Amino acid sequence: MTAIHDLHSHSSASDGTQRPAALVAAARAAGVDVLALTDHDTTAGLDEAGRAAGEAGLRLIPGIELSCGWERKTLHVLGLNIDPAARPLREGLTELAALRTARAERIDAKLAKAGIPGLLAGLRAELGPDTQITRSRFARALVAGGHVNTPAAAFTRYLGRGKPAAVASDWPALAQVTSWIRAAGGVPVLAHPLRYRLTASWLRRLLTAFVATGGQALEVVCGRGNPDEIRTLALYASRFGLAASAGSDYHGAATPWLTPGRLPPLPAGLTPVWSLWEAA
Repeated sequence: MTAIHDLHSHSSASDGTQRPAALVAAARAAGVDVLALTDHDTTAGLDEAGRAAGEAGLRLIPGIELSCGWERKTLHVLGLNIDPAARPLREGLTELAALRTARAERIDAKLAKAGIPGLLAGLRAELGPDTQITRSRFARALVAGGHVNTPAAAFTRYLGRGKPAAVASDWPALAQVTSWIRAAGGVPVLAHPLRYRLTASWLRRLLTAFVATGGQALEVVCGRGNPDEIRTLALYASRFGLAASAGSDYHGAATPWLTPGRLPPLPAGLTPVWSLWEAA
């Protein structure tokens, strides 16, 4: 029987709604055999998830989702099967944590100027020091405070590009984050490639750069992907010699339309990303 892999998920250590142990339990209940926890720019949830996975009989792949910049665009690169203790990665995460802290403080200041003070202090008190304060956290706080009705509306009114609390981030370069992942023994995977809304020519440029900087895999099956998108990404994976990954991008209650592991199979003829570490 083929093992069910879900190699993209988020816990409360970043912008998911479930503790790492609860995320593991939800994945196991949904039939997942191999789960990667890939929180945004942090590995803080991996120890708890690892203990829970051992108790549940589920294999946990230590992972992360790193923010980076390329050609003035923000991208996300998954690092799968990483060593969380690797020094280059730890140093990179320290840099990213400082960037995220600075961005959160600037967002908070802009929201205060717009008449909504104190959100960051409340989030820090609620979530603790190890949780990344992402824009999604601000969006949910805006909903909880009655300022908007939905997280999407929070971006439309306050947090999106050109809105009162929009803050651009100077993320590390694509080549930098792939080097951190490779130095940690991991596999760099370009996450949800079609979500960046690039033209075909720009996506080819991105994949050329990704391969040149050490990228090894493409997220072909994504939680929000439809059959046409999967076929398109399978063609790109084949054309650029990239392994194929599959992940739900599950965030718990923040993505109620997604279920861990409920993913179509990888298209035939592609190299599954997990074969890269299983062979090793």
